[in-house]
Amino acid sequence: MSSSSATDDPRQLSSERVTIPGLAEIIPPRAHKDSVIALLLFLASLAYLFLFRRYSAMDPDEGIVLQGAERILRGEVPYRDFFSFYTPGSFYLVAGMFRVFGDSFVVGRTSIAIVGSGLSGVTYLLARRVCSWRIALLTAGLTMTTTTPYRFLVLHNWYATFFGCLSLYSAVRLLESHKIKWAFATGSLVALTVLIEQSTGAGLCLGLMLGYVVLRFFGRIPSSQITAVWIGFIWPWIVLLLYFGSKGSLGAMLQDWVWPLHHYARSNHVFYGYQNWTEADRTANFYTGALWVRVAKFVAISPGFVMPVLPLAAVAWLTLETFQIKRRECYSSNSEYFVLLSSALSGLFLSVLMVRPDVTHFLYLAPLWNVVLAWILGVRELRLSLLRKVRPYLAAYVCIAFGAMSLALLLNVNSGKNLIETHRGVVMTKSQDTVLPYLQSHVTAGDTLLVYPYLPLYNYLTDTVSPARLDFFQPGMNTAEQAQQIIGSLQASKAHALLFEPSFAEKFASTWPNTPLTVVAHDPVGDFIVRNYHICEPLKGTSGWLFQFMVRKSDSCP
Repeated sequence: MSSSSATDDPRQLSSERVTIPGLAEIIPPRAHKDSVIALLLFLASLAYLFLFRRYSAMDPDEGIVLQGAERILRGEVPYRDFFSFYTPGSFYLVAGMFRVFGDSFVVGRTSIAIVGSGLSGVTYLLARRVCSWRIALLTAGLTMTTTTPYRFLVLHNWYATFFGCLSLYSAVRLLESHKIKWAFATGSLVALTVLIEQSTGAGLCLGLMLGYVVLRFFGRIPSSQITAVWIGFIWPWIVLLLYFGSKGSLGAMLQDWVWPLHHYARSNHVFYGYQNWTEADRTANFYTGALWVRVAKFVAISPGFVMPVLPLAAVAWLTLETFQIKRRECYSSNSEYFVLLSSALSGLFLSVLMVRPDVTHFLYLAPLWNVVLAWILGVRELRLSLLRKVRPYLAAYVCIAFGAMSLALLLNVNSGKNLIETHRGVVMTKSQDTVLPYLQSHVTAGDTLLVYPYLPLYNYLTDTVSPARLDFFQPGMNTAEQAQQIIGSLQASKAHALLFEPSFAEKFASTWPNTPLTVVAHDPVGDFIVRNYHICEPLKGTSGWLFQFMVRKSDSCP
């Protein structure tokens, strides 16, 4: 064996060998070299992702967590004082950062840069267990350049993915060391993942339980470790129940958590791997430009087709490894690792299927799917001769396609030359946005302003407060009762002004294609606004969407 191949083999990384009772030996790659590489990856990712901090396309989803954190800073309690169907972890995490580091857009975005950098490091460490450092570094680089930058937004999804990745790293360390501290850490991190985003957390719980059942059945996991995992899992729930119970919010919290089971999937259901493209997007991607331009565009967007395939590979891997353990055939020292991770990924895959299996939700978990990609490209024990033959071509494709995708994302951010001074700091946009300057000229910070139906980021950047208990409204998902609550809040607060997007219905065809046409045709809140408010100024957002600044018909325009 040559010296270079010995260096690349993860089994040569440490002389420390940990014997798993019953059969295998797993050699934890804890060499100083890998620790240094993971740290350098974190720093490089942080420097790279800092380029994305101020750029915004005014995505409707981004303001949800930001406004929830603002409500908490004003003394409100989730579920009791405002509606949310998410678990509360991301709200309190962002509120805590604002309290310590200052309440600004760049602070929120910096947290996403830190999370994204951590994801790159964890991807490397997880892949390095069974792959060469070159393959692990490649997939970690993909995480850095194509995952978080794809939707560099302050979203609960990124925090949940981060804690989920830490959970799996901790679970792998438990397999390697059999130390109780890693069992306790695994349970605690899984619980925190659930408390940040329940669907991701539930899928992770289900997958890890499946993995531990398989390993326990074959005598791989001592019962003491399972007990420690449960203790770690339970304590965050005790803290949460005591806190919200003391705030009188426990009943409302449980009701809001199960709310998505009855309402979310109705309008958010899409077919597997849905791309969220508008007709204009499809025309631009496939029918515009010279042939070589269209080919280049397809290569750049092709990772969006690859990502939904990787979870299927994880399910296949789990099946293969389980049968190998059962039959004692071709059993490798890494079988426990493969069973545990592939079962956890299978649970996360199920959570995506149950919520919304579009390409965006697959990309939220891309750091973990990238580990599967590393297995395909670099695991030496896989006995598929055809795969071994095509691996060099697959690696070349990955470098070209994902590199083109990352370049497109970077160029998009660099095209942002329009700087807007807001109450939460400077925001950079690609095109002119007339909404923010107008609002900041005519609405005072701290005022009540309804942004209807769905763009709470404008509330956050202008430091205004929604009069309603919910910060966004999606017809077809949110209920008629909640529509009446918004109307009631407008009547009770005597809100002087609001920002209305009359063209919102145009988004349904591409974003929420399963929305019933009846709710699109009849919007009680929109009808109320038209009857009781008049237009002062038509405005245009950075993405080209049209808005209307409106005041009550009895009031004059500012």
